[in-house]
Amino acid sequence: MHSGLDRAAARTAFEMTKQTMENRTAEKDLVLVHYEDKPLSFARIEAIEPDHKPGWYHVTLLMLQVPVQVATWILRDAYIDGAPFTMNGKRMRLEKVESPYKPAAGASDAPAKAPAKESNGAKVISFAELKKDK
Repeated sequence: MHSGLDRAAARTAFEMTKQTMENRTAEKDLVLVHYEDKPLSFARIEAIEPDHKPGWYHVTLLMLQVPVQVATWILRDAYIDGAPFTMNGKRMRLEKVESPYKPAAGASDAPAKAPAKESNGAKVISFAELKKDK
């Protein structure tokens, strides 16, 4: 027989696990790469693939700098999620970046379809509409 306390503890554990899963860094996430405790560059995680050693992963990063570069690092899951680590004796850390953009209430994800407009006899054509028609 389970007590109400056991159910409450299980619910709390479930909520903590759910919150942890939502905050995990995953493919397509934007991260800020820290080098020696200073922000160095932004990167997008392109792929996370398991290594032959349990708990380690091949993390492919698209480094968002000029010129754009691709790097693959072998990291533990804790390092992917922001725990500090060293690379060639240098302190490193990945910090997941959350967009500050919040869509207005009631706004849909799809852009509003704007009709073609006439301006001084010239017709304005939407490139988005041209792409959709092809």
